[in-house]
Amino acid sequence: MRSAEILDQLDTAAEEFMFPDLGHGYNYAVDARLHAYRDAQRWALIVETLGFSPRAGNLIDIVHVFGNCLTEGEPGYGNDDFLSRVDNWDEIEDVDEPEIYTGSSIVVRGQRITVAAEPGEELVDVLRRLVPDHREPLLADEVELRRRIPADLPEIMRLDLWHHPDPLQAPPSESTTFRQLAEVLATGDVTRYAPDMPPNTHWSHWPESGSL
Repeated sequence: MRSAEILDQLDTAAEEFMFPDLGHGYNYAVDARLHAYRDAQRWALIVETLGFSPRAGNLIDIVHVFGNCLTEGEPGYGNDDFLSRVDNWDEIEDVDEPEIYTGSSIVVRGQRITVAAEPGEELVDVLRRLVPDHREPLLADEVELRRRIPADLPEIMRLDLWHHPDPLQAPPSESTTFRQLAEVLATGDVTRYAPDMPPNTHWSHWPESGSL
């Protein structure tokens, strides 16, 4: 494996609008997570972008999957990679005022969660308060992560914070983060990831997300 081949796949995905975009205009950024997998011949990279999609009417975890060993589908995401997280959306969004919170508790994966929020608040603000106390059920579990990659492929790195590029401004191959991650995937040496920029995956760094 060569890091250039990995970056080429990521750049192609960005050209096709399949690379994770934390500032996407259709989704209010809420959270993110990155997973790196490899062995001697295979590599995979998964980036989750959790966001509130008013059009879909739910809190959606988009699972972006890349690699040279995908068991189905193409690099990027398909319809089955959009994972809705709130079970009772009709109860929490005001029917008369879209994107406004009703005050109801929120059911995630069958678990009812009471949020410190008042009726009438912006729904995106309420959903962001679910993180960090309830972030694990909001993000992908092992079954969801392994849906398109081999079950025996070792996970060698997991990041909850990193410096993410804006794919509309520059390709991933120009990002120090993803150049270093490509080296990690190509060599198996996790010390190749040595970030020199502060993380920006927190939603507050993407004020234009959800603006369309």
